Amino acid sequence: MKFASYWHDTSAPFDKAMTGPVEGDFEVAVIGAGFTGLNAARVLAKSGVKVALLEAEHVGYGASGRNGGHLNSGHFASFGAIKARFGDAQARRLWRAYDDSIDLIEAIIDEEKIDCDFRRGGKLKLASKPSHVKGLQAMCEEIRREVDPTVEWLSRDDIRQELGSDAFHGAVLSPKSAMMHMGHYVNGLAEAAHRHGATIWEHNAVTGRERLPNGWRLTTPTGSLTARQVILATDAYTTETFGYFRRRMMSVASFIIVTRPLTAEEVAATLPGNRNYTNSLNIANYFRLTPDNRMLFGGRARFSAASNQKTDTGSGQLLRQQLLSIFPQLADVEIDYCWGGLVGCTQDRYPRAGIADGVIYGMGYSGHGAQVSTLIGKVLADIAMGRSNTNPLDGLTWNAVPMHTGKPWFLPIVGAYYRMKDMLP
Repeated sequence: MKFASYWHDTSAPFDKAMTGPVEGDFEVAVIGAGFTGLNAARVLAKSGVKVALLEAEHVGYGASGRNGGHLNSGHFASFGAIKARFGDAQARRLWRAYDDSIDLIEAIIDEEKIDCDFRRGGKLKLASKPSHVKGLQAMCEEIRREVDPTVEWLSRDDIRQELGSDAFHGAVLSPKSAMMHMGHYVNGLAEAAHRHGATIWEHNAVTGRERLPNGWRLTTPTGSLTARQVILATDAYTTETFGYFRRRMMSVASFIIVTRPLTAEEVAATLPGNRNYTNSLNIANYFRLTPDNRMLFGGRARFSAASNQKTDTGSGQLLRQQLLSIFPQLADVEIDYCWGGLVGCTQDRYPRAGIADGVIYGMGYSGHGAQVSTLIGKVLADIAMGRSNTNPLDGLTWNAVPMHTGKPWFLPIVGAYYRMKDMLP
């Protein structure tokens, strides 16, 4: 078993990063080479803006290369909950942002010729308990009525055609949802940004920033550059250099295991529907087939702000137990990959994008960044070029989390609370 991301291990890494020291004067400097930062750099470079991108590790190192490979439409919250908080117009704008981002991803893949196994397979949100059925049915009807008439309710008998498990009691089907190979996509985005003229440095964390009369100086281990504007796209991997954002966002670890390739018979016995799947527990699991028919199975196996081989090993064992509780027929199937990564969560689980603390920023995706971060990258590029009317998150206040300085000491307490709720009928 490899303690590495399947997406990283099965894609060719970006190989056109700068090899010399960080230097130069730029119109915009982007920090973070995930989906957000790379698409911001791509859009800026295409528009003729002189742009640099600084990445602390390698392209796609963070959540963009460590996620479950789902591009799910809509928001995690019910449309009614979003509407009650933000009003009808803002709620519709937020909801559409997730669908619009999937459409944008599809358009970029076509435009930039990125081979990443993109497919509109749809998503099932599965009722894990009989008591969850009524609420999910109501949510389905509300979505159909208000924002997406393509959504359907599947009965327990219906989902027997979708997956080989008796663990679920019904499901909401969202046909617009998609999937892809995240490693191929993130490296393809980097290639596109470079091809359009972006200058990319890997292995250069921003260790300092200095306000200048006409912008910023950003310092890294190999040198420094100046830029009129800075875009911060580091999400859960935001460092103390940008403490304003660390106080407003909690880094939570998420973990994934991937099996060996399944045979055709094993696929037919487990996931014949070949969609994205999530369950309805508070500490939820998500799963799908990879392009080479491996079972990918993930979740927040433990509430922690750490991801390393020790935590990944223990969490991988818990995930395997959860996998087998749903698909006992996979008991003899080996696990080939196990990894973890950090998710940037806001207190209310809504992402944020705009201008604060002297920088343009987009982050706090709260576990749903794979689908919306590409769109937010374009939004940040638009802001840098003076266009602020494309931001679906404009106007959302973002207060610091009480008693939080960047290290979420309270996560074990939160995890215990949600585990207890999941144990109830």
